[in-house]
This record gives sequence, C-alpha cells and structure tokens, in this order.
Amino acid sequence: MRHQRIPDETVRRLPVYLRGALHLSGRGLESTSSQELANLIGVEPWQIRKDFSYFGGFGTRGVGYNLDNLIRHVSRILRLDATQNAVLVGVGNLGSALLAFPGFRMYGFEIAAAFDIDKRKIGRRKSGVLIEDAAALNRLSARGIRLGIVAVPEAASQGVVDTLAEAGVKGILNFSPRCVTVPRGVKVITIDIAMDLARLPYYIPAGRAIRQCV
Repeated sequence: MRHQRIPDETVRRLPVYLRGALHLSGRGLESTSSQELANLIGVEPWQIRKDFSYFGGFGTRGVGYNLDNLIRHVSRILRLDATQNAVLVGVGNLGSALLAFPGFRMYGFEIAAAFDIDKRKIGRRKSGVLIEDAAALNRLSARGIRLGIVAVPEAASQGVVDTLAEAGVKGILNFSPRCVTVPRGVKVITIDIAMDLARLPYYIPAGRAIRQCV
C-alpha cells in the first residue's frame, strides 16, 4: 500500500475525510462522490481524488465511493481499525477537558490512563479515568500503551516526553507551548492554541468568507 512516501499534508487530511464519510454514513447514505464529500468538508474534489490515489484509490469512475468501504480503508490506513489506547499526563483544566471530550471515540481512541503530580488529584477519578501518580510513569511500558497526550506546564513538558518515550510511547500529542525533542522512531505533534489564535487577526481585514476544515 505504501509504495511511495505519502505527503504529510495528505495524512493530515485523511482524518477529515474519515469524519466526513462517517457523517454521511450516519445520515443513511450508502455512497458519495468526491464533489459531495468536498462540499461537506471544504476540500477541493481534485484534492480528495489525488490524496486517495496515493493508496490506490477507493472509488469507481462515474459511481463514486461506497461509504462503508471508504471508512474501512481510511481507518485501516490510519491504523484506527482497532481501539487505540492513550495515556494523558496532566489533569489540570486542559487535561480535564480532554478527558471529557467525546470526539476521541469517533476515531477509536480511548484515554486509558491519566497521571498527575498533584496529590489532591491522585486516586480520584475524572470522567471515569483513575488519576495516578506521575512518579509511576516509568512503569507505563508494562501496559503496552503507544500513544501519549501531554498537557503539563511548559517547564515540565520535555521531561514528561522523555519519560513517555522511554516507556515505549511512539506517538505524542503535545499541548505544551514548547518544541520538544524526541528520539528516532517517536512522532510528536505540538498544538499551541495561542499560536494558532495569533494567526487569525492576519486574515480578518480581507473580509472574505472562506470555508475550510483542514
């Protein structure tokens, strides 16, 4: 399937396609076209067809895409065809919101463990997840969890990322506003909400209505 290097931008759009396909399927539709999917998610139909062509294509010319097949194929490409357990480190305001966020389940994610250093939180449950002592993070490898979410203060982020990598975590979603380093074989995606917000004023004077979901 992966006979060539897939552009990162294509991989970034795949979950958007999956969300759109799930939405259409939830409306009772059995198939869709690249134009219909494009109208829903704000991506050009040619871009959808090009992205899918990296994986051999999933549709039939003149017919479109069977939604069940499309969902199955994209889920398999993203390795979301089985439940993916994740560990959350940092159960402050942001971490608590992430624990309560229902959207992870759409993609098959489950936050299976949560850690914090606050003794007042340790031993309690938040959104049904037991909060454990962050001092035990180095024993995480025994659970086989390969995904991590970091929602700790900036000063603590690199140390937490190092510990997660040593415990066998291979993918990290970092909400700390700091560029962290990881060893080869570990992928980190940093989301800096304030930085993304800082980009928006640049577009305001244009006054154009742009529909964009990616």
